[in-house]
Amino acid sequence: MSQLILENLRKAFEPGTLNEKIALDGLSLEIAKGDFVTILGSNGAGKSTLFNAVLGKFPLDSGSVVLDGEDITWQKDYRRARSIGCLYQNPLRGTAPNMTIEENLALAYTRTASRSFFAVHKRDSAYFRELLAHLKLGLEDRMKTKMGLLSGGQRQAASLVMATIARPKLLLLDEHTAALDPATSAQVMDTTRRLIAETGLTALMITHDMDLALDCGNRTLLMDAGRVVLDVSGPERAALTPRGLVDLFRARAGHNLSDRAMLST
Repeated sequence: MSQLILENLRKAFEPGTLNEKIALDGLSLEIAKGDFVTILGSNGAGKSTLFNAVLGKFPLDSGSVVLDGEDITWQKDYRRARSIGCLYQNPLRGTAPNMTIEENLALAYTRTASRSFFAVHKRDSAYFRELLAHLKLGLEDRMKTKMGLLSGGQRQAASLVMATIARPKLLLLDEHTAALDPATSAQVMDTTRRLIAETGLTALMITHDMDLALDCGNRTLLMDAGRVVLDVSGPERAALTPRGLVDLFRARAGHNLSDRAMLST
């Protein structure tokens, strides 16, 4: 069963000018329920534009977006946010720094629960504490701490809980560990894998790390010039090395793209 269906997505920025940029060029894609898909591509390949198209950040020139059987092509972004969780590269994005961890979690939780997030019930507070305990960062004992006082890694981990607390139909991860130091990045990534596995969420993750792209999830896409030019899964993906992935991309994309270009962000 398909959780997300993208059909012939097209988007050009500054059309009809010398600066015209075709960001999505007839992209079609189906993501099955429970898939954890990693996405690679060079700078300007269309990765973040793809995410923004799914999030409804701009109107498409053509094409359709269907999520869990519902056509959301023209749905406003704030309505999509109720069913799509998103985590960005910048740990400061998507949270309220002057609110406590508990208040931030409550605000995210009320997308599908009570609309008054300031009234945090004891039952909800206990639930938040349980979720934070799974991070193994001690945040369950700091729920009254303001988000702005957390380290980048702690804040990104808490943001991951925020993005998934309402059990979205789709989780988008836009290089969410890229701004962290290697040790913290590995810790947040381990938490990401565990949370997705435990909840069965359908997830798409942009990354510039080929090892990570092949190690995480069950499917890897490679984008170029607004299109998906490589889609590997199953035994073919399991047998791939980063070098093999580059060679396969070159063969299928039809041009010589350097390793550096493919990994640039």
